Formats: sequence, C-alpha cells, structure tokens
Amino acid sequence: MKRRHFLKQAGAASLGLAACARQDSAPLAPAVQSEPAISWRMASSFTKSLDILHGQAERFCERLRELTGGRFDIRVFPAGEIVPALQVLDAVQQGTVQMAHTCSYYFVGKDKTFGFGSTMPFGMNARQMNAWLYLGGGQALLDEFYAGYGIVSFAVGSTGAQMGGWWRKPIHGLADLKGVKMRIPGMGGMIMERLGVLPQQLAVGDIYAALEKGAIDAAELVGPYDDEKTGLFQVARHYYTPGWWEPGPMVHFFVSRKAWESLPKTYQDAFRAAAAEMNLWVTAAYDHGNPLAMARLLQQGVKLERYPEEVLRAAYDAAQALYREEAERNPAFARIFTAWDRYRRNQHTWFSVAETPMDRFVQGRG
Repeated sequence: MKRRHFLKQAGAASLGLAACARQDSAPLAPAVQSEPAISWRMASSFTKSLDILHGQAERFCERLRELTGGRFDIRVFPAGEIVPALQVLDAVQQGTVQMAHTCSYYFVGKDKTFGFGSTMPFGMNARQMNAWLYLGGGQALLDEFYAGYGIVSFAVGSTGAQMGGWWRKPIHGLADLKGVKMRIPGMGGMIMERLGVLPQQLAVGDIYAALEKGAIDAAELVGPYDDEKTGLFQVARHYYTPGWWEPGPMVHFFVSRKAWESLPKTYQDAFRAAAAEMNLWVTAAYDHGNPLAMARLLQQGVKLERYPEEVLRAAYDAAQALYREEAERNPAFARIFTAWDRYRRNQHTWFSVAETPMDRFVQGRG
C-alpha cells in the first residue's frame, strides 16, 4: 500500500466531522399543530462510543422534532440500556419499544435473508445499495420479507466499504488461514469458516483483551474511524483490506408495523424525510472521518495490507456456493437473491465502464 501517499493526501483534509452540515428546511409545525403528541422509544444496537452511528440516531430524533414542531418525540436508548445490542429486533416485535436502530445482517441467525437489507459478501457498495433500495425494487422485496416479522424498515446510511480486520500475523495465502481464530460474525464468518478460519463471537468490548492474550488471532470491526478508538492496533499491527464481507453495509431503522400504521400521514412523511437526511449524513461522515483516522493509524506504525488474490478468489467462490445452497432450501432467500444478484451484476458492469476506470486513474496519480 502507498503509505506515504496516503498520509500526504489525508493530511490535506483538516475539517472536523462537524463541518458535514445538513441543509435544514423550515419546520413543518403549522402542518402538524392539530396532530396528537406522540412519544416513542428507540433501542439501538450501537453504544455511545460509536459517535457517528449513535450520533445519527440522536440527530434523527432532533430533526424529527423540528419537522413536527416537537409533537413527535423519540428517545434513543444505546445498546444494553433496554436490551442487548442483538436483541433490538425482538424488542420491537414484543412491543417493548416502537423501533430499533440496527443493521439487518445482525439477524442472519434467524434467517439468512436478513443479510440483503444491509450487505452481503461481495455485494454492492453504498451507492449501489441505495440505487437498489430506492429505485431497483429492493425495498419492496425487503418489506415483503420483513412483514413476516411485523416490521417496516428505513435505510439510514452506509459506513461505506469496511476494512478486512486486524491480524497479529500477516496473511500470505490460504494456508495461513487454517486454524486461525478470528472475531467475525454473520455471513462473513460463515464464509471464512469454509476457508479454515475458526469464527469467534465476541462483543466489541471484549476484543482487545482477547487479542492481547492470544485468545484470538484476528478481529474485524468497521473501518479506521471507529477502529481507532478500540486501540486494537497496539496488539495487532496488520490492518487488512478489503473487507469483502461488508462492501457497503446499510444501517436501518426497524419500526413496528402496528406503530407505523398508527401514525398520522404528516408524521410518516416527516419520519421518511429525516431518515433520508440521515442516509446522506452517515455516509458523508464516514467518508470524511476514515481517511483522517487511517493517516493517524499509519503514523502509529500500523501496517496496511491487502488480502492475497488467492484468498479473495477462494472467499468469492465460497460465497457463491453458500448463496446457491441457501437459495435451494430457503424460498424467501431465493426470491430476493435472484433479483439482488441480477441488480448487483448490472451495477458492477456499469461501474466497470466509467466509475472504476476513472477512480483507478486518478488514485494512481494523486
């Protein structure tokens, strides 16, 4: 990786995340003065330490209050305050809260079809996911699936392509994966297991100690902006790319269908508008913060590495095999996969014509 070039380019960016401003429109209070005052609770899968993700939920609630003249109020509860991070969907279904702030792929243990809402290994990037959800029929397919769980969903931002994790030792080929204990959940973990890795399920707060003591050999998280806060670079110096299992993960609001349908239309419209703003803001915040954090990590001696081609090819083949197997036994998965895969291929074909060649040319010259 071009470490010196990266540091030079990233150092040119000096604005903080606060500079990522939104264009506020005038509150819609006159249109909602006759509507009832409503209070909801939102259970998040994210802790306050993840300031973009958790901060997004707070920004959304603030914006919703502005758009409804303060009459539609939602209170955010970080992971663990009402329920653990991975039980927020259950909380919505049980009526404990009206909505959850989460990622759909956290729930592939219930049904692998949940993966399509956020991201799938070797799937679409952030822009392509938005195209599929908003215009490519993806949202309708997902809502049909989510109806079985009594929820409706709203896309509220992507982290962009994530990193491939922190490794104590470098990876030269497939042989180096055999028997490696890696903290990696979900579909990525299922595919890594096919390559010989031993996937481990650990809470974020437990990863540092496990790596430091050698209980695990590697761990994946998000990207430089969030990863820097964990201090993992102090005990695992090799930082790999790309995070092929998360090419463009989308964050979601899951809302109780019953609660949603009880809202006045003006509140539903305000909710959609605020959610769309958050979709834009989250991706912009990560695109701004990641290069600055990456530069700081490199200055601390982190070694930026790329997965060997042999590993990427084997992982891709394993992913395709997993998709075929799941489609054969899971009708819900098969229904969405067929449409998703066709759209993915079309998007990648288009990006290979204009976007990717342009990016490669410019990035190669600084």
